Amino acid sequence: MGAGGLRTVEWRDGALVMIDQTLLPGRLERVEARTHAQVADAIRRLVVRGAPAIGVAGAFGMALAAREFGGGTREALLGALGEAREALASTRPTAVNLRWALDRAMAAAEGAPDADAARRAVEDTAVAMAEEDVGANMEMGRHGAGLIGDGETIMTHCNAGALATVAYGTALGTIRAAREAGKGVRVIATETRPVQQGSRLTAFELQHDGIDVSLIPDTAVGYAMAQGMADKVIVGADRILATGHVFNKIGTYQVATMARAHGVPFYVAAPLSTFDLESAPGDVTIEQRDAAELTGTGGRRTAPEGVGVINPAFDVTPPELVTGIITERGVARAPYRASIAALFGAK
Repeated sequence: MGAGGLRTVEWRDGALVMIDQTLLPGRLERVEARTHAQVADAIRRLVVRGAPAIGVAGAFGMALAAREFGGGTREALLGALGEAREALASTRPTAVNLRWALDRAMAAAEGAPDADAARRAVEDTAVAMAEEDVGANMEMGRHGAGLIGDGETIMTHCNAGALATVAYGTALGTIRAAREAGKGVRVIATETRPVQQGSRLTAFELQHDGIDVSLIPDTAVGYAMAQGMADKVIVGADRILATGHVFNKIGTYQVATMARAHGVPFYVAAPLSTFDLESAPGDVTIEQRDAAELTGTGGRRTAPEGVGVINPAFDVTPPELVTGIITERGVARAPYRASIAALFGAK
């Protein structure tokens, strides 16, 4: 399953094995992490990225931290895991899945009676989360496939495919599911500046799976919609609030605004682990990336020395621009406070 059956993150013999996404599409290689610090570095450098994938990777980072702990008491192990949790959480502050996964791994350790049981509990929890991610994506795909008509063209932004999850994908999972249901589907992928997740990753994995994909520059979104090239937009998310505000890769807000202007339905696909039911829009930290992502390319500087740089990794799309939110439990629609609460079984 996923991109030709590949898994983005995998637990093998006490090590976390990840596809190195910084090398795609030129080389498909895997890297191995045996310490939680190596996992933190991989998340920070975008070796592994995408909210669901970094959440699972973070949980395995906690499992590695538990393995790194030598002898000692349960309380000492919990202290070491607490430090590891903060180190891992600091790598990507906007994606809520990471903190959710770290807290779940920590809770598993805290529920164990001794240090050895805590180690096993953290590892078992991480393994279970990886499998749950695949299952949730496939259920999400089933719900999303029903929104896609035979022969339609779907526009997507950034990469919300197999490479952003353990396998199968969120936004691209709906496209895979539609094709598996026998529908003809085409995709328009934005390049997604400045790190090019659309051209490097989305185009790579869709081509890899034999799905018809065309690449456009970010600045051609309005043109493509005005020309009637896109029937729907489906994107992923890094955090969704109880209000329906969607935090996703920078540029998503512009795509949603263009979709509204041209009457194109705009959908978001994300698992329940991506929802943050506590925060208000102003509470969320927007990660600011390195200026070097904008001032040069391919090792060659393209901007003048000393120029100021504003390089946010994410933006927020307000709920009034969102047609629906596709999850493993169904599709939420406005009014979002009520429909999102219903997904979580709130009274």
